[in-house]
Amino acid sequence: MMYVSCCLKMTVAFFTYSVYNKSKYFYNCSVPSQDSRLLNSYKFYKNREKRGRKRVEKRIIQVEEKVPAKLLIPLSIQHMFAMFGASVLVPFMFGINPAIVLLMNGVGTLLFIFITKGKAPAYLGSSFAFLSPGILVMTKFGYQYALGGFVVLGIAGMILALIIGKCGTKWIDIVLPTAAMGPVVALIGLELAGSAASTAGLLDEQIDMRNVIVFLVTLGVAVFGQILFRGFLSVIPILIAIIAGYVAAVLCGILDFTAVKEAAFFALPNFQHPKFNLEAILTIFPALLLVTSEHIGHQIVTSKIVGKDLLKEPGLHRSLFADFFSTTLSACMGSVPTTTYGENIGVMAMTKVYSVQVIGGAAVLSICCSFLGKLAALINTIPGPVIGGISFLLYGMIGTSGLRMLVDNKVDYSKSRNLTLTSVVFIVGLSGIALNLGNVKLTGMVLACVVGMALSLVFYILDKLHLTNDQ
Repeated sequence: MMYVSCCLKMTVAFFTYSVYNKSKYFYNCSVPSQDSRLLNSYKFYKNREKRGRKRVEKRIIQVEEKVPAKLLIPLSIQHMFAMFGASVLVPFMFGINPAIVLLMNGVGTLLFIFITKGKAPAYLGSSFAFLSPGILVMTKFGYQYALGGFVVLGIAGMILALIIGKCGTKWIDIVLPTAAMGPVVALIGLELAGSAASTAGLLDEQIDMRNVIVFLVTLGVAVFGQILFRGFLSVIPILIAIIAGYVAAVLCGILDFTAVKEAAFFALPNFQHPKFNLEAILTIFPALLLVTSEHIGHQIVTSKIVGKDLLKEPGLHRSLFADFFSTTLSACMGSVPTTTYGENIGVMAMTKVYSVQVIGGAAVLSICCSFLGKLAALINTIPGPVIGGISFLLYGMIGTSGLRMLVDNKVDYSKSRNLTLTSVVFIVGLSGIALNLGNVKLTGMVLACVVGMALSLVFYILDKLHLTNDQ
């Protein structure tokens, strides 16, 4: 027993001595132990992580920063392509040459940068908010009278910007709260649903199967591109759908390139002057609050992306004034109204490049493209089924954006006022009823907006008198 005990003691002592000498050896020699290697590996990965973070931080180019020359052009081209789809689609819907739109979008963006002192990165593109009232006016009076409505709205918007600079934005929630604003925005898309099918040729007495094929290809690429495209392609699914539909139209043999061959390589945009009519002005005027709300939303989103409060610096009043000033100038030149562009905000979020220098570069490229006559002629050859396929999705998305406003703002429909506002606005807008005030006819979205504003003001007054039951 003593023998076993002595053996155990000697074994433990020997093991302890060996471990001590081994650790001492590894400590003193140049060959690291396993623990040491693990420690070094951990330090390596931590350092690599830090280096990775540094690389990410270096990728972020802030608003006032300069962009390296080798990156400026490709980044600017990226922004131009992001706005290109809608900036081509909107003038096509109005039946005008897109060259003037590309020119004034670029000029408007440069003016926006100047007025905001280069502190608010935003590209001004064609606004969809004017499609419904603009097409109504154009159908009845002509495009020049729609331009007159755009001019008056732009001037009113600049006055509104000055009022906001003094009073803030809370009064907008009183005049047109979300419960009324949401359905008004939705009506913009819903009113145009029939025109999308008509443009695609799906309502003709004899439907051409070639048109159906082109329509389905365009719509299919647009729909599945929204959920399948990744990276930069996810920013421009509309543009890709237009290209795919155009190729399908070429393969189906429904295009005529005679106008492209005859067009000059360089050409001046087609300028037009506005004409004014009271009915046309009143039809377009309700879009003022829609564009204002859109602008405010875009500035809030951009502020979160760049990490700066753009509503305070350069200030909402300054950016809104620049937006409406661009609209006024565009309308005076014969172009469609402009507004801040959500697609370009998406590009900034993806690339982490917020520099206004890049935005300005995209504006300059847009101006240059406006003088390419063959490009304008090529755009004009886009067939109706392609535009119809895009419009199917686009108008639906506009309608859905109105419903999204209700969801994002968590409108409580257990309150009678919210339920009443939304219900009345939808029914007034979709019922087809019209209000004739002399020579002025209010119908659809316009009438719904007016009714929603009047009802909201009545509810506000009743609240102040403590007569409502859901405060």
